[in-house]
Amino acid sequence: MTDIALHPEQIKLSLAAALGDKATNVSVALGEVTVTVRASDYVAAMQILRDAPDCKFEQLLDLCGMDYSTYREVGREGPRFGVVSHLLSVTLNQRVRVMVMCPDDDFPVVASVNDLWNSANWYEREAFDLFGIVFEGHNDLRRILTDYGFIGHPFRKDFPLSGHVEMRYDAERARVIYEPVSIEPREITPRIVREDHYGGLH
Repeated sequence: MTDIALHPEQIKLSLAAALGDKATNVSVALGEVTVTVRASDYVAAMQILRDAPDCKFEQLLDLCGMDYSTYREVGREGPRFGVVSHLLSVTLNQRVRVMVMCPDDDFPVVASVNDLWNSANWYEREAFDLFGIVFEGHNDLRRILTDYGFIGHPFRKDFPLSGHVEMRYDAERARVIYEPVSIEPREITPRIVREDHYGGLH
């Protein structure tokens, strides 16, 4: 283990050399290194990042789904869904963010990395539950946060903000029941009260 952290530009160069054509882009922004890979190279690239001598990312700290659908409003084109992972090398005292896009917007699929880091198990289940991203090769891909009969994926940007069904426990029936619910939309305008010269402003 080293106590000296490499400069992000040095990490970028060593990761680019280790990954070769498995990486479509290696960049530094705000002091953080980001590696972008194709879905077809995802597992191979992640294995290199775990095992290569200049990488040694022993820990997967986080993995989450992303919905980039609203990026089209600001002129960014490309696939809608992606997966972002954060890796840590305790041995070399370095971190990296890895991005991979799902090629098919209608059925977003990427390979599972659970065989490389078992910490990916619940993270991938969460991304499946909330975004509908399928992790091919995951041996127990099922919902983890929403109810078993839940319909849809609540972190997708087109998911409705207000629901139509309420789930609650009924003590008399001794089970969970579903009931229709009507939520009337309303606007709440905050009332702001400021005294004269509030905060020293004139």
